[in-house]
Amino acid sequence: MSEHNGDQPQTQDPAPPPARPEAPAPPGVTLGSAFRAAPGLLRLAVTSGRHFAQWSARTTLATTNDIVKALASGTSPAQAVADLTADLRTAGRQALGLASDDNEADPHRQPGSHGRSSGELRAMGAELLYRSADVWYAEDVHPAYERILGEMAPDEARILRFLAIEGPQPAVDVRTGRVLGIGSELIAGGLSMIGLRAGVRDLAKASAYQNNLFRLGLIWFSREEVDPTRYQVVEVQPEVADAMKKAGRMPKTVRRSIHLTPFGEDFCRTCL
Repeated sequence: MSEHNGDQPQTQDPAPPPARPEAPAPPGVTLGSAFRAAPGLLRLAVTSGRHFAQWSARTTLATTNDIVKALASGTSPAQAVADLTADLRTAGRQALGLASDDNEADPHRQPGSHGRSSGELRAMGAELLYRSADVWYAEDVHPAYERILGEMAPDEARILRFLAIEGPQPAVDVRTGRVLGIGSELIAGGLSMIGLRAGVRDLAKASAYQNNLFRLGLIWFSREEVDPTRYQVVEVQPEVADAMKKAGRMPKTVRRSIHLTPFGEDFCRTCL
């Protein structure tokens, strides 16, 4: 009978895994190297700040000079600032590497919007609605007045001033005569003495002047008559007589009147 040892067999603990070698620290990131690099970084920040300040000063000086030159040449202050703003915006986009062409920058640009995208037009509309709700906002001059003055001839300004002073003026249409007016044709419309009485330099363009003022929304051709006695002088004018000859055997005159629109009245009060 074999003898057994009373002691329990002892198990050996597994050997610990070998320690992983520490990865070497990347060069240049030690605390000492950071302290050594601090003076260089400081110099870089100071130099960049000095260059930015110099660039800002040069840009401000150049912008001021451009505005002064533009005003001296007769450009309106609003137009001068708008032009320089567009130039600075273009320079900033180029510096950031963005598209300088608005058509490339905004794929939603619609043709015929005078260079503005649909998003910009919506933003302008939202701004108008915001200002309309502001009880403290006051607009003394309509924003369209400056554009209208640039689309008017000097003689047209004289016509507007005349209408503002003298009030509505008589005008006649010359038409062909037909039985019961059926098939009547217009030979000449809006014939008046406004150009002659206003003292325009080019009397032959008086009708064209009135058409442009109508296009701008400053005057309108009314079907209402003024004092009937005032038409007698108009109907004997040479241009009316010529139109009646062209109308044939039974010419017909239709009495009208020419007025300033409410918009035209405010325009005259503000600008003329």
